[in-house]
Parts: sequence; C-alpha cells; structure tokens
Amino acid sequence: MHQGNRLLNVRLAANPEGAENADNFIDIERLMAIARRQARTVILTASVGLLLGLVYIIVATPSYTAATSILLDDNLGKFADEVSPAPANMQTDTTILSQIAILKSSELADKVVAREKLEEDDIFMNPPRSILSKVISTMRGIVGLFSSSKPASTGESAADLKRDYASALLQSGLDVQRQGRSFVIDLAFTSNDAELAGRIAKAYADVYLSDQLDANFDATQRATVWLQGRLNELKESSQAAALEVERYRAANGLTAAKGALVSEQQLSDINSQLILAQADTARARALYNQYQSILASGPEGAVNNAAVVSDQNGTSVIGTLRARYLTITKREQEIVSRFGQDHPQAVSLRTEEQDVARQIFQELKQITESYRNQYEAAQSRETSLREGLNNATGKTSSANEALVHLRDLEQNAQALSNLYQTYLGRYQEASQQQSFPIAKARVISVASTPTDPSSPKKKLALAASLLLGLFAGAGLGAWREYRERFFRVGEDVRSLLGVKFLGYVPTLEGISEARKAPVPLEGQASPARTNIIRLAVDNPSSLFAETLRNVNIAADVVLQGKQSKVIGVVSVLPDEGKTTIAANFAGLLAAKGSKTLLIDGDLRNPGLSRALSLSTQRGLVKAIMDDQPWQNSVKVENKTKLAIIPTVLHRNLRHTSEILSSPGMKKLLDEARNVFDYIVIDLPPLGPVVDAKAFAPLADGFVMVAEWGVTPRALVKSILQSETEIAPKVLGLVLNKVDMKRLAKYSSYGSSEHFMERYSNYYIDHSPKAPPKA
Repeated sequence: MHQGNRLLNVRLAANPEGAENADNFIDIERLMAIARRQARTVILTASVGLLLGLVYIIVATPSYTAATSILLDDNLGKFADEVSPAPANMQTDTTILSQIAILKSSELADKVVAREKLEEDDIFMNPPRSILSKVISTMRGIVGLFSSSKPASTGESAADLKRDYASALLQSGLDVQRQGRSFVIDLAFTSNDAELAGRIAKAYADVYLSDQLDANFDATQRATVWLQGRLNELKESSQAAALEVERYRAANGLTAAKGALVSEQQLSDINSQLILAQADTARARALYNQYQSILASGPEGAVNNAAVVSDQNGTSVIGTLRARYLTITKREQEIVSRFGQDHPQAVSLRTEEQDVARQIFQELKQITESYRNQYEAAQSRETSLREGLNNATGKTSSANEALVHLRDLEQNAQALSNLYQTYLGRYQEASQQQSFPIAKARVISVASTPTDPSSPKKKLALAASLLLGLFAGAGLGAWREYRERFFRVGEDVRSLLGVKFLGYVPTLEGISEARKAPVPLEGQASPARTNIIRLAVDNPSSLFAETLRNVNIAADVVLQGKQSKVIGVVSVLPDEGKTTIAANFAGLLAAKGSKTLLIDGDLRNPGLSRALSLSTQRGLVKAIMDDQPWQNSVKVENKTKLAIIPTVLHRNLRHTSEILSSPGMKKLLDEARNVFDYIVIDLPPLGPVVDAKAFAPLADGFVMVAEWGVTPRALVKSILQSETEIAPKVLGLVLNKVDMKRLAKYSSYGSSEHFMERYSNYYIDHSPKAPPKA
C-alpha cells in the first residue's frame, strides 16, 4: 500500500533516528530525484539558451581573423652585435615583452595605416556593427546630448583625426601574444572582411621588420655622428696633453732617451763604473800588499814564495828562475852528498844559487812596484768616479721635484690617448654596423586570406549557449528546490509532523471549491454539484476511495471501543479540498452500511452546503440555538442514505467559535451519538479562524487535509505544535490534489510512491471525474 505503518500515539516527533547521521553523506538517490523533477525546467531553459544561440549566429556579423608568426632570432645579428652580459632568461623575457609592446604601439599602427592607406578604405573605416554596439553608441549619443562639457580643440585637421581614428580602429582589432615560452610572437588581426584581414596582418609583419631595420640604422647613424664629434674633441685633448708633457720636459731639462731621463741614465752608468773601480782598487791593493809581504821576508823568503807568485800571475821569468834555482839546489845537494861541501863544484853551485836568488828577489821588487802603480791608478779612478757620482746625484735630486709634475702630465696624456683609442674603435664598429641590413626577427608564418569566419563560431556558440542554458536551468531548478517547502510524499508527513500518513488523493478533474460558486437559490439544484458526495462511492476501486478506506481503518483503530465516533476534517489553509474529503468520506461510510451523519461545521463559509446545493432555511445554527429538534435540519441522500446537516450562511454571525463549542452543539452530538455510528464534521481551516480549536473538546479525532505541493510544511508543523487540543487527536494526514504523474519524481527508489504505476492494476479508475456541468 501507499500508506506506512506508524505508532499512532507518537505525535509531532522530531526527525527519525539516524536522520542526522544520514545528512553527513551525499544522498545520491535524492540528487537523482531532484534531477528527474527539474528535468523539464532544465530542458526548457537549455532550449531557450540554444534558441538564443541560434539567434546570435543569425544576427551576429561574421568576423575573419588572419594571423602571422614572427620569430625573434638573435643569431641573425650575432656578427653585428656584442653579446649582452645580462642573464639569458632575463634578456629573453625583456626582449620579447619589448617587441610585443612595439607591435601594439600606436606608432607602428600609424605606419601600417599610412602604408595601406586605410583611412581611405571605406570597408575598414565603416565596418558593420552588431545590435549591441549600435545600442551602446545610441546611449552614448543620448548621454552626450545632456553633457555640458565640450571637447577641447587640439588644432588637428580632419585628415589627422581620420588617421588617428583609423589607427585606433586598427589597434582594437589587433591581438599580439607570445607563443608559450618560445621566441615566437603570434600576431592576429580581426576584421569583417577576409581579404582586408589578411592584407593588414601581412602588412603588420612587413612594417615591423622594416621598422626594425630603420631603427637599427637610425641608432647606428646617431651613434656614428656623436662618436665622430667626440673623437675630434678627444684627439685635440690628447695632442694638447702630449705637447704639454714635452714642453715641460724641455723646460726643466728632463730630456729622455730610450724611455728614461738622461740624468738618470748618467747616474746609473757612473754608479756601475764606480762599482767596477772599487773592485779593481781592492784587487790591486790586495796584490800590492801580498808582494810587499814577500819582499819583507828577505831574499830567501822571496825565493820560497816565488812559487805562489808564479802560480798566481803565470810570470814566465820568475818561473824560469825558480826552475833554474831548484835545479842548482838539487845538483848542489848531490855533489855535497857525494863529494862534500868543500868540493869546488859544490862551492860554484852555491855561488850560482845565490846569484839566481838575487835575480828572483829583484824581479819580485819590480813586480811589486808595478802593482803599487796599478793600485794608485785604480784608487785615483775610484776617487774620480765618486766625485762624478756625487755631481750626478745632486742634479737628479734637483730634477725630482719637476719629475713629479711630469709624471702627472704623462698620466693625463696617456689616459686621453687610451680614451681616444677606445672611442676610435667604437666609431669603427658603428661605421661597419651601418652596412649590416639585418633585423633580429623573421616571419615564419605568412598571413593569408582566411576562408572561414573566426566569429561567430557556430559550433562553439551553440555549445556555449546550450551549456549556459543547462547551467541556468540547473540554477533555476536548484532555486526551485530551495523554495520547496511543501508536502510531497508521505515521508515528509511522518518525519516532520510525526503523524500517520493516510494516503494520496489524486487531482479530481472538474472539481473546485464550492465556495467559489454563488449560493444556489431555492429549488435550483445543480447535478454537477449534487454528485460530489458520491465520487468515492461511484468509483470504489479508485485510489481516492482506497485512501478514504485507510482513513476509516485509522479511525476504527485509534477510536476503538467508541460506539459512535465524532471525526472532524480540518485543513490549515482554505481551498485545500477538505470539504470534498469530508463529503466523500462520509458517503463511503454510509455506502458500506454504517449510519453516518455529515455536518457542515464551517459557519462562515459553508462550502459543503453550497457544493451539495442544499437550499434550506433550517441548518446547523438553528439546530443549536433554537429549541427546534435538530432532526428537522437533517437532509438524507437517496442512494447512500447519508444524513447531512447543512449550514445556512448568516451574515450577522460573529462568534462562530462559541456556537461550535456551545452546550447546544454538545447536546446535538450527544443525541446524534445514540443514532449514528460516525459523525463527520467539515470544520473551518485552522489558519484563519479558531473554530476548529473551540470544537476540539467535542471531537474524538481529526483528519487533516493538506494540498500537495501547496501547503507549507512549516505552517502545518507550527499550528499543530501550538494547538495542543487538536494535535493529540489527529488520526493522520491526507495529501489532496496529488499529481500522480509527478509523484514518483519526489520519492526515492524503494518507496511506495516509486511503485505507483505497478499499483495501478489494483486501481480500476485512477482519477474520478465529476459529472459535466448542467
């Protein structure tokens, strides 16, 4: 069945156990149910978006984009330029960004305009505009009419203004981007004319390369002119400084030879000669002193030392004499040893030996005198050189003061000479670079005339419009779900209110609230309205009748033991269909053989009495307030034998709640309990009036009726929480006017609502229809 079992003594419970934990997870089934419910909204919105996309494609002006690619290649100028000391990555990024700025500049745009004469091209100057741009232009014109400020005159002619406008228009259609992290720059131009777009893109690349060549030539030419002027100044300054050095040198006697001063060279030469002279003097003195010591030892000592003198000087005379002396001495020793000292030959040999010794001594005297003369000469030369050194040293000391200033002048002259050489080298390089017609860029992709429009892109526009429509539909559907505050399925009733859900009543075609129709006059019964009481009776196998049977079971179970049951039918808001439910519930009870009394308890708006077209002067108010028996106000339906007490509308009734809770009403119900098994009372709504609350002590139970998708859940909950007399007696709630085709969309898989189509085999007549109007 479509009703769930629940303990009837549980009233207004909070969320069921585990619901809080379930909220911590994503409910896929709920999301799928939301998608099914809002599918129509999403599809409709997506269709609208697709339609707008089609309109845009039809209305939009086609645009064509031509593109060219420019490669920045430093290798092209490596023979003409020096390598930059900056890091490679920094140099690359700076160069590319600078070239992009040049391509976007107004100066380059002016050159393209002048080359292609775009200011005279009507297609370029007056492109077709879209509806949006026309609207914006019109709005700007309207705003300009109310603007008090006037543009200042710049003195430009009409031709200049036209060229400026063409340049601005050209820049607006230009797009320059770097291709990834490469050295390639993509340049694209968009226009409404394909041939014009290709021509301008190609012209931009040519003008850019020509501009680079012109910029390089102009820069080197300006550098050459400046360097040439600077070289003339440096040359004059360098020559003047060199001339001043020579003049100062000549004025102060600082003559130089081989890179050094003459006085310095003289001082160095004299010093070197003095050192040699000192060495010669020392040597001569040493030899002289040696020979003097030999002569001082006498002839014999001189003969003994003659061998040393002979070895030192290599004197042949002394050596010969000494050899002779040794030979004589040896012969003498032999004669003496053989014949004795007195032998004449020995005496002769000794005489000869003495004579040779005298000769050696005389020779040593001569040599000593020669060394004395050499010593004196060396000493005299040393003295002369020392005097010359002192004179040269004095001259050098006097020139040192002038030499300091000379060094300063020489350094200044050398610095100017070096600077002149440096600038001369740069001038030569700049002169050579003027002859290099090299640009550091080349075109690697030449622009051509585009064949297909770049905008609008039909597939992309349709896909984007469809996607935006889907997003808008999803947002609208989410907003509708957010605004969903109504009862849709029985689980909403059970979880939020904690009362028994009694079932669904489908939308009954052709039935509306009877209070909308005028009150029928006496004897003017409407067949279309008199049969409202027999809708469930005439369709016993319908879902409508099945729901009312479930209400009957709930009343019998809860009110078990009572011989007669007083059941009030209430709703929260008007027009929720409680009158139809009350009438058919009572009719179904009567049709099964139970004695049933139906009372129209809505004293302010007796919709039941109007719906049944009961024209009578006696009704519930007279039965309660007058002394007449209430039985006189009862009307009996012929087919079901249902007893009905109508209500006659009284305009002067103000205290209807006191009437329903009066002793007369209690007396009427007590007496009716003795006659009827069920007493069904159609009560006013709980929201507008307090009549149902006043009647609560006299009722055994209440059946609530809520309109599907209309009655706010929060309102029902708050009213039941505030009505402490009614809430404990609520038997359950019926959802009325249910769209059975949409019901399954609000339920999760496994719920009874999800299988309503499979239940349909048991419901022969799904939606009872009211008889046609007379």
